[in-house]
Amino acid sequence: MSTIEYRVSGMTCGHCETSVREEVEQVPGVTGIEVSAQSGTLVVTGSQPVDDAAVLAAVEEAGYSAVRV
Repeated sequence: MSTIEYRVSGMTCGHCETSVREEVEQVPGVTGIEVSAQSGTLVVTGSQPVDDAAVLAAVEEAGYSAVRV
């Protein structure tokens, strides 16, 4: 199991968290997502290594920017 943490810019509310969650859960291999607008973090868990570029692209598709921590 792999866990990757990201810092997400621009999230301010629960709706933001939902938008990010809905996009990231579509990335192949993702089995768990923890997202917090308050702390600006996204933690992605996968049963196999998750494609970092795909997660970053999913966050961008949701309307935010992210960097791996």
